[in-house]
Amino acid sequence: MTRFAAAILFVVACYSPAVGQVKTDRIRVAENVMQGMLVKKVDPQPPSGDASNIHGEVVFKAVIGKEGSIESLQAVSGHPILIPPAINAVKQWKYKPFLLNGEPVKVETTIRVNFPADDGNPQKPQSAKEK
Repeated sequence: MTRFAAAILFVVACYSPAVGQVKTDRIRVAENVMQGMLVKKVDPQPPSGDASNIHGEVVFKAVIGKEGSIESLQAVSGHPILIPPAINAVKQWKYKPFLLNGEPVKVETTIRVNFPADDGNPQKPQSAKEK
């Protein structure tokens, strides 16, 4: 082995963390997995007035704490008028703690909030005969 190769191996060995010593602040978990761990969901209040016809999806990059509460939200996409009500709703969501090797860990995931289009037909309450 050349001296250069030996020097590279030495540097890599000195600065590489040993297996089992890697500590991460959080782990990335797929959004469909986290949807299954959602225990409290608050629906957003749709915009009112002139903005009531705005619909679509707001996508967030979220960090969920060890206890299952939302720690941070970063809007990735969505109409600017829909983002504030989506934030207000999602901040109230609660998840089961995500366990890694039996210990709760912070999670980074994607959260989607949908604001459906209003079809213009107000829903009528069902009468006793229709039920």
